[in-house]
Amino acid sequence: MQSAGLEKATHRRIAGVLGMLGALLALMLAGAGPASAHATLDSTDPRQNSVVATAPQAVTLTFSESVSLSGDSVRVLDPAGQAVDTGNPAHADGKGNTARVGLRGGLANGTYTVAWRAVSDDSHPVGGAFTFSIGAPSDTSVSATALQGAEADGLVAFLYGTGRTVAYTAFALLVGVAAFVLICWPAGTARRRVQRLLMTGWTALLVSTVAVLMLRGPYERGSGVGQAFDLSLMRATLDERIGTALAARLLLLAAGGVFLSLLVGQLGQPPRPVVPKPRDEDGSEGSKGSEDADGPAGPAVSEEAAEDAEDAELRELERRAAERPQREVRLGLGVAGLVLAVALSATWVGADHASVGIQVWLALPLGILHLLAMALWLGGLAALLVALREGVGAEVVDRFSRIAFGAVAVLAVTGIYQSWRGLGSWGALTGTEYGRLLLVKSGCVVAMLGVAWISRSWLARLRSAPAESVEVAPAELPEPVAVATHSEDPVRQAQLERQRAALRSAGRDRGLTPTRAGLRRSVLVEALVAVAVLVVTTMLTNSPPGRVAGELKAGAAAAPAAGGAPVAPQTEPGRTVELKLPYDTKGRTPNAKGTATVTLNPARTGPNEVKLTLDSADGQPVDVPEVELAFTLPDRDLGPLPVALTPEGTGRWSGTAQLPLAGNWVVSVQIRSSDIDQTTPTQQFRIG
Repeated sequence: MQSAGLEKATHRRIAGVLGMLGALLALMLAGAGPASAHATLDSTDPRQNSVVATAPQAVTLTFSESVSLSGDSVRVLDPAGQAVDTGNPAHADGKGNTARVGLRGGLANGTYTVAWRAVSDDSHPVGGAFTFSIGAPSDTSVSATALQGAEADGLVAFLYGTGRTVAYTAFALLVGVAAFVLICWPAGTARRRVQRLLMTGWTALLVSTVAVLMLRGPYERGSGVGQAFDLSLMRATLDERIGTALAARLLLLAAGGVFLSLLVGQLGQPPRPVVPKPRDEDGSEGSKGSEDADGPAGPAVSEEAAEDAEDAELRELERRAAERPQREVRLGLGVAGLVLAVALSATWVGADHASVGIQVWLALPLGILHLLAMALWLGGLAALLVALREGVGAEVVDRFSRIAFGAVAVLAVTGIYQSWRGLGSWGALTGTEYGRLLLVKSGCVVAMLGVAWISRSWLARLRSAPAESVEVAPAELPEPVAVATHSEDPVRQAQLERQRAALRSAGRDRGLTPTRAGLRRSVLVEALVAVAVLVVTTMLTNSPPGRVAGELKAGAAAAPAAGGAPVAPQTEPGRTVELKLPYDTKGRTPNAKGTATVTLNPARTGPNEVKLTLDSADGQPVDVPEVELAFTLPDRDLGPLPVALTPEGTGRWSGTAQLPLAGNWVVSVQIRSSDIDQTTPTQQFRIG
């Protein structure tokens, strides 16, 4: 009855924690505004789609946050596709959120295309293009290879993402296993399997860090994998924030190697045994003398019991004194390991999403806590698998179970904050790649929690079985029998073969009782799901939350051609084209649902007059707090090209769009009906 009541109380506490976390998530997301995790282009000089009377001396771009530039970050192409910039762009007036490149003299009239590519403060490459005209607009033919998009080479992106995933996994393995042996199982450092886990984590983190450092330059610039050995690109990477973080990680790994040698060398030593005092032949201690055989039996027995009690107390004090050096070593190694783990996690957090945007002062420490909790849980699972194989007792498993519960609680709180900071609205959960990846990660974490609950039931069975709950001592291997290789004695040969088989399988099934085997299988499934969580986490860190360009490309790819027919309506030059885009921001205001109508005239390459209208479901004009119109040519990696809109009344805007090339264009209208409700409908059409 008592155990049942305890279980119900545990269920109530867990339900209360989950309810509190859910309410916190609802409140944070309900009050969140749109959040940007990558640099965006705020303004340009000359202005996008503008017509200037004389040729400017330079082109200047202003971003929402600081960016890093390379020698070809900004390129300006004339109508014939020839570069007319002087190269080597730099920050204007020393401002980190700007990029300026000079132009050659004597530029002719016509439409010029500016292609730009930079690295935002959160270490992610961003890019795009826009046009301006000198004197008057003109037709332009820009080569697709001359433009720079924000996409990296496919092989480089795969290798770079794999390297980051391996780094996350190795960090979890290194930190989690070290914490497991320090807190739960100090004797485990003497086991070969644990030492292999520690060395695997350290080596994998070292190799993956070097690989990411070499691939960072080609990843930023969109070049091939052959550029990974370009020393100039590597030097440029080291000048960036992420390069500094990677270099610091390598230095910390050197200190980590020293820490691991001390961990295995000091903690792996057994405590100094307590040497019992010599006794006389009759069993009494020599220093105490012997009782008179003719004395009374009662007092003799009482005095002997008192001496035994004093002896037991003395032995306990001696045992504690013998174990004190190991406790001090564990404390010192624990402090050093914690400092190293925090510093290593800062090399990720300081160069990723947490380092830019809102509330950086809070996002950085919470990001570090998130990584450390992840490592304690996931890396500890790997160590627990080995510990169960080695026949560890229920006390060690129970201790890790409590640590894992605390780690999960920290992961939940910090994960909710990171989700609120990266998403900004409920619609972003399904409307952006970042949100969808976050849902996948959440599903994997829930699956891990379900498996962990099963593991707890196996742990309860292990506690309830006294014969299985104690730690299994290491198996004593038989001494090999020396038999000459040319011996023909079949008995000796069979004995030698049995001993060899025993050596090969030594420890393989040590302590794997049915309960331990069931617990180990459950932990193994939990660890496999953890690998999926790490993969999705890497994809999250590489994904730009809420970028309109990603939605445009997804929308363009989702409109397949049927039977070889054109994927977009054909427009005839010189005629007005009307495009209707139904929208629904999922809000409750009257302007949350309706139709956006985009009208182009004369619907051909070059300048086009654009009109945008927003009508509600009943056909009445509606106004919205924010609306943005842009055009993209995915086949040529051109755009998004935003249109500067001028209000002309309720739900009515006008502007001019420069469409320099013929092809299948995508028009997007980003509509925000309230502080948190937003959507971006898209539609394809063909020019030429």
